[in-house]
Amino acid sequence: MAILDSQGRLFGKLSILDIGAALIILLVVAGIFLFPGTSGSVAQLGIPTKPIEVDVMVRGLTVAEPEGLLADLEEAGETSIIIRNQPFGRVDIKSIRTLPRTVATPQPDGSVAALDDPRPELDFTVDMLMTLGGDAEITSDGPVLGNNKVKIGVPIEVEGPTYRFNTSVVGVRVLEE
Repeated sequence: MAILDSQGRLFGKLSILDIGAALIILLVVAGIFLFPGTSGSVAQLGIPTKPIEVDVMVRGLTVAEPEGLLADLEEAGETSIIIRNQPFGRVDIKSIRTLPRTVATPQPDGSVAALDDPRPELDFTVDMLMTLGGDAEITSDGPVLGNNKVKIGVPIEVEGPTYRFNTSVVGVRVLEE
C-alpha cells in the first residue's frame, strides 16, 4: 500500500487538503491563546487623566414644559452623553444657563436694539448653555472621552430618562486637579 495514492489521500483514507485545513485551524486557535496580543483600554497604558469641563450649546429645543426640563436636568446633577454616535457614559452637569431669545429691532433713530422675541411659540422653546464635567484622558491631540476626541464642534447627544437631544461642543477646558 502506498503512502500517497493517485487522489491525494494518505493511506487511502485522509485527504492532504483536509489535513492542511485542520492544521491551519489548529495553528490559528493556538495563536489566539498563546499570543493574545495587546488588550485593554487606552487608560491602562499610562495616559494621564484630568478633569475637564465641556460647554455645549442647545438652541431651539422644543419642549412642552421648558421649566420642567430645566428642573429635571438641575435635579439629576448628571446625564449620559453620546459622542459621535458612541455612548460614553455619565457626566456631571456643572451648570445650566438659559439664553435669552431676542430679535433685532430697528429703532426710529436708525440704531438696532435687541428686544425680547414676542412670538408665543417661543414659550415652548429652550436655548441654554450647559457645562458638563468628567475625567478625560489627556493626549497630545487634546482631551479624549471614550476613545473620542472632544473638541469644539464635535456633535454630542445628551440623554436622560425623559429627554434626548443633539448639540455640539462650544468650549473645552482642562482643569488642574
